[in-house]
Amino acid sequence: MSWTEGNNAVRMALFDGTYWTEARTIHQSETLFVNWADFPSVVGLSDGTLAAHWLELNGPGSYKYDVKIAFSFDEGLNWTTPIIPHDDRSKREHGFVSLIPDDSAGLTALWLDGRAYDNQAADDSYENAMQVRARRIAPDGSMGPESLLDPRACTCCQTSAVRKEAGNIIAVYRDRTAEEIRDISVVRLVEEEWTDPETIYGDGWEIAGCPVNGPAIDALGTYAVVVWFTGANGEAKARIAFSRDGGASFEDPLQLDLGTPAGRVDVLQMGDGKALALWLEYANGGEAIVVCQVSPESGCTSPQALHINRGRESVGFPRITRSAAGVVVAWTGSAQGNLAGTTVVGVEVAIPSPAR
Repeated sequence: MSWTEGNNAVRMALFDGTYWTEARTIHQSETLFVNWADFPSVVGLSDGTLAAHWLELNGPGSYKYDVKIAFSFDEGLNWTTPIIPHDDRSKREHGFVSLIPDDSAGLTALWLDGRAYDNQAADDSYENAMQVRARRIAPDGSMGPESLLDPRACTCCQTSAVRKEAGNIIAVYRDRTAEEIRDISVVRLVEEEWTDPETIYGDGWEIAGCPVNGPAIDALGTYAVVVWFTGANGEAKARIAFSRDGGASFEDPLQLDLGTPAGRVDVLQMGDGKALALWLEYANGGEAIVVCQVSPESGCTSPQALHINRGRESVGFPRITRSAAGVVVAWTGSAQGNLAGTTVVGVEVAIPSPAR
């Protein structure tokens, strides 16, 4: 589990199935870029190494920052000198990172890159475009060449990516056309080559601004699943689409929401072909964190409200991951007792069928 503490520290703790370790500091700096939607992450690599990313301001102003990545070989007690995965050093945005571990103790980093933002002619259809870029990082921290996956994507929606057993990567993000259609696209790394972007489903959401509401993807065996939020035609919807061929194609989406979704989705693919989806729903004057086992055939039949927040602070972007007993869900909650402000809330949820 990782989180931002105050405005100057990235912290983490490890869960062994019974207990959490003490909080450990990954990075502390007065130039940390802190944003409710673009937050740090930690992943475990195949040899037990931990990799973490965060965002660091690189100039004056609110939206000029770089991605930083560091490694720990002792469970987060000490961290290497950070590296920057992007060659671009311009004072623009670089963020919304996905870290995707591989089988050789390395990883691939994928991010939104602002190197071309405000750098085009006014009549250019790519004016103020954020790019999707990726780069493999070896176990020793050396980096391969950058790959440009999409020259124009939505400005500030989260990316999501997963590596399949064969080594292929499936990545999803909110795209952006010259006509301001911002639907969900997928790109795949197949035999060390990235495919061209393809639309998961043509919602046709035309919006002249970023909704700050990215998709999520997971995969297991030949199955893959994507969840996302759309506001096409003025109707808010949370949707899920399944793939039975490892992400090469996706079936028509099923609706997840109960009528008033806020989005902020996450998902886990399960071994029986079903998925465990998570999203936020506005309910009873608050935010409900809703989870549901979803079947490709029958959809979501028994949604459950895991938590309802009626506090002044939002739960943010809840995350879900596998655990020995089922899954762990984490979100930002109100501090209890003598504590002030917000805290990280985590709950382990048993599920009827195995996640793997």
